[in-house]
Amino acid sequence: MIQLARWKVVLVVLSLVFGLLLAFPSMLSPEQRQALPGWLPKNGVNLGLDLQGGSYLLLEVDVPAMREKRVTNLMEDVRVTLGEQRINIAGMQREAGGVVVTVAEGAQFDAALTAMRTLANTGIGATGVSDRQVTRLSNNRIRYSFTDVAMANMGATAVDQSIEVVRRRLDGTGTKEIAITRQGADRIVVQAPGQSDPGELERLVGQTAQLTFQMVDVSPSGLQDALAGRVPPDAELLFDDAQTPYLVKRRVLVSGENLTRAGVGTDQNGRPAIDFQFDGQGARRFGQATAQNIGKPFAIILDGKVISAPTIQGAITGGTGQITGSFSIQSASELVNLLNGGALPAPLTVEERRVVTAELGADAVKAGAISTVIGFALIIVIMLAFYGVLFGGISVLGLILNGILIIAAMSLVGATLTLPGIAGLVLTFAVAVDANVLIYERMRDEARLGRSVIATMDAGFNRAMGTIVDANLTTLVAALIMFMFGAGPVRGFAWTLTIGVFTSMFSSVMVAQVLLGYWLKVAKPKKLPIAE
Repeated sequence: MIQLARWKVVLVVLSLVFGLLLAFPSMLSPEQRQALPGWLPKNGVNLGLDLQGGSYLLLEVDVPAMREKRVTNLMEDVRVTLGEQRINIAGMQREAGGVVVTVAEGAQFDAALTAMRTLANTGIGATGVSDRQVTRLSNNRIRYSFTDVAMANMGATAVDQSIEVVRRRLDGTGTKEIAITRQGADRIVVQAPGQSDPGELERLVGQTAQLTFQMVDVSPSGLQDALAGRVPPDAELLFDDAQTPYLVKRRVLVSGENLTRAGVGTDQNGRPAIDFQFDGQGARRFGQATAQNIGKPFAIILDGKVISAPTIQGAITGGTGQITGSFSIQSASELVNLLNGGALPAPLTVEERRVVTAELGADAVKAGAISTVIGFALIIVIMLAFYGVLFGGISVLGLILNGILIIAAMSLVGATLTLPGIAGLVLTFAVAVDANVLIYERMRDEARLGRSVIATMDAGFNRAMGTIVDANLTTLVAALIMFMFGAGPVRGFAWTLTIGVFTSMFSSVMVAQVLLGYWLKVAKPKKLPIAE
């Protein structure tokens, strides 16, 4: 095992070269990184919120509100479907996960049941089966509701979708190094190093960006009755920026979920406008809706506010259109970013916000650097004192390579270094040198038994390897558990420790084998220097 194999030498040299190449950008400023030649890597280790300063938001996904909205849409689907079949409804009672419909005429009951079952088959969920169910009740009643599985999955799905939407929105603004993680069942943590205004993040993240196209109710007295407090059950009263009222049908013709692209354009008067394009399904639904309602107004609604309410002049079948209104270039660009990022499936509530100043971050960096240097220096002194310049020096060289490889690995994957991560780095150095201690002490034991130098060194590596692997596996399991179930600082510590487990195994064992093998080949010693 102590033989100087060529592949081991090549592997150590390549790891050193690539480690230096990947770790080098972390020593430069962002401006210096961009000035590097194109063939050099430019990614560096990102400093976390506690080291760089920045903004922190803790958001809670309003899952009950999302479920309420989904049930409301369910009711409108039933109302419209039975209306199209000319089936009279005697009553509609809302329930937790759906609605109970009472059919007015017994002769129409079977037709209503068939229509609702057909409607349920259109609600295909993520599992490939319908997420809705139809139950026949007594007294001409039918329950139309989400399945228990669908209701249970709504919360987890909403949080996952919200994380992706928030990520796309913040990435679209050009903000870098933002960490978005899940915390608990329905919370999201947003950490933006270098961002000093959490209010700006909150404004970008908090908008749901629910874009819908709905018909305007143009009945003679509908708007006046609604303003008087008599809003029809199939409509809602909304306003635009000028507080102009609109009575809008609840049924959504097309929503932002069918939007594939949005961009800033100009209207016929040269003012900023929003150009949009639907996917295939959205284009068909939009084309059918406009073809059936020529001459009638429809409302373009964003987050419950009417942006515009143009009159349909003809069927729009191309799947493209334009939203006009009192936009500025900035507001139009921001809206485009929100629409392209996607709509939040549920409202987000800010539970906590805080700012970490750059000065505090600089103090943390300084303290972390000092602790790392002190820990590293103590390890060097102890290893040189106990194992001499040769064996202690080889351990120190392995530690240096270990540090380079950790920084290189974090730069390669774009990892973020936090203050607990620095603690994990210091602990990694201790674990790494521990492997060398095990190897050297085993060599001493073998030397005391009178074995030859080669046999002693072989036995040192072979018999210590089991203990080294066991110790590192234990550390790795602990780090994985912390990463899976922890959040924030705990994850930062676990991430650095996990990388360190793999790099320390390589640097402590492989580097020591190569360097001691080379020394054995050149010096041909008769006695092991650490035998005493």
